[in-house]
Amino acid sequence: MRSTWTDSRLDDLKSNVDIRFDELNGRFSELSSEVRELRGEIGDLKRTLLQIGGGMTGAMLVGFMGLIATQL
Repeated sequence: MRSTWTDSRLDDLKSNVDIRFDELNGRFSELSSEVRELRGEIGDLKRTLLQIGGGMTGAMLVGFMGLIATQL
């Protein structure tokens, strides 16, 4: 391994590091947009589950009230 670095080698290293960080920044941007999309889908799923759960709860309450009313 060399013990000294010339200016041109340091410039090459800097440009390579800059390129790699630009690539990494692009990957993080893509990941960020995918996470935002996933959060939206999870929100939609949560809303659907709440609607289904509320409907089932309401249907069970009506059924139980009907059962109680027929026993009186």
